[in-house]
Amino acid sequence: MEFSEKLQGLRKERSLTQEQLAEALYVSRTAVSKWESGRGYPSIDSLREISRFFSVTIDELISPDEVVAAAEDEKKSFARRYASLICGMIDILPALLLLVPVFGNGQDDPTTASLLALTGVSSWVRVVFAACVGATALCGLCEVAASRIDAPWGKAALTAGIALLAVGVAVFILARQPYAGITCFALLATKVLLLCSHP
Repeated sequence: MEFSEKLQGLRKERSLTQEQLAEALYVSRTAVSKWESGRGYPSIDSLREISRFFSVTIDELISPDEVVAAAEDEKKSFARRYASLICGMIDILPALLLLVPVFGNGQDDPTTASLLALTGVSSWVRVVFAACVGATALCGLCEVAASRIDAPWGKAALTAGIALLAVGVAVFILARQPYAGITCFALLATKVLLLCSHP
């Protein structure tokens, strides 16, 4: 008998719903559903909680082959969450453009300025720059939050972060702000390479 069947049997013996079991184990109902359907295994900590809750040994719950599969699942999950956390931090970095002098301050002024100190461009251009930077940083915060709680919308936040960085690159290059464009391009390339190495 596989772990999924054992867990479902133990839960039904106690006349518990998936939601009640999830509350007792301090996990989400979707996690319990995933375990019972055989689409994943609990973490080692969750496995200990399950064995304590049902007063059975871990050996009774899971076979050696399933232990290996569970460890591999946990390793992949950790790698995905770690990559998502780093990607979120990468998306937060464009907020530094508000303070770091990388913008050309117009044709009349050869100096560079931060986005907050930029005066040589029209106000609507500054608003577009600020919107690109703000939206990307906000998306990065969402990615960091999603990686911490393993939220189902984390993948959408990652995709949105890539799109926003790409928009930022295009906006800055079109506005003839090469340093800001190159900065965003470097962040975008780093993020894409990281995601390609941790699918």
